[in-house]
Amino acid sequence: MALDRFGRTIHYLRISLTDMCNLRCVYCMPEDMTFRPSESLMQDEEILRLVRIFTHLGFDKFRLTGGEPTLRENLAQLVTFINALPGVRETSLTTNGLLLKSLAIPLARAGIRRINISLDTLDPLKFKRLTRWGRVEDVLQGIHAAADAGMAIKLNAVVVRGQNDRDDVIDLARLTLDHPWQVRYIEMMPLGRISNFQTSGIVPEDELRATISDALGPMDLQNDGQLDGEARMFKLRGAQGDLGFISAVTKPFCAGCNRARLTADGKLLMCLLRDKELDILTPMREGADDAALIKLIEDSIWFKPWGHGLSQHIRPTRVMSEIGG
Repeated sequence: MALDRFGRTIHYLRISLTDMCNLRCVYCMPEDMTFRPSESLMQDEEILRLVRIFTHLGFDKFRLTGGEPTLRENLAQLVTFINALPGVRETSLTTNGLLLKSLAIPLARAGIRRINISLDTLDPLKFKRLTRWGRVEDVLQGIHAAADAGMAIKLNAVVVRGQNDRDDVIDLARLTLDHPWQVRYIEMMPLGRISNFQTSGIVPEDELRATISDALGPMDLQNDGQLDGEARMFKLRGAQGDLGFISAVTKPFCAGCNRARLTADGKLLMCLLRDKELDILTPMREGADDAALIKLIEDSIWFKPWGHGLSQHIRPTRVMSEIGG
């Protein structure tokens, strides 16, 4: 069991498979983003070795992210290999959904039972503006393909003031009336070169809940307020699905954080919103054995920070696609 110095059990690893993406969302990266060469990123055998090491430390939950993880070659095969490793209890995926129409069945067969799909608006014109390149119709087809393949669906909406903070959040909430999906509203977090834009666009949870309730009626707090991962859960009366609010800036949940992040270039981050990182890939490629890598990882986990430091105006230099969602 991996513990930090505050007694938190850390057992959830988010692994970025690539920093590349087939969208350029305004809150995630600049439009002229450049990506790392493939040889500088973790290869399949390196990812599998690190998953084995993390399971030795007690990690049992893994989420594959990006960039856009569906751009990774042989993704379904990699998922199959990860799920075959002893100690892996759950492997899930975060995606923009553009390629899910063709990948949903292979991913389900590989063992993906839960999938998070980014969907910030149902309006085609707004979707194009927010993503710069995307078509919402492709994402909707991917969502239904994943549902038909038996996956549990979570829809992630990053809310940007003046862009999708009114009718759009209501339209997304309305999906839960007829579908057993979880729609999750995510506050923007200040990251990298676009942090000023992100900070000015934050829409607090209380405001979002009021907007939805005014349009669709009361919502009831779920699980006595206990978080589902990072999300505080509510349900509209009579709805099949749930609404989740991830409010890292205005209502931090750092005290219950149980996760670490591994970037596509092999850096271990113990907090999404801090720059401190441990290079694991370099020593691994230089011949470090498992015992040496375990010691490095254990030391990094032990010094996991208590909070994200936003109140002290700490801002990480990487943008989200370089960290892993």
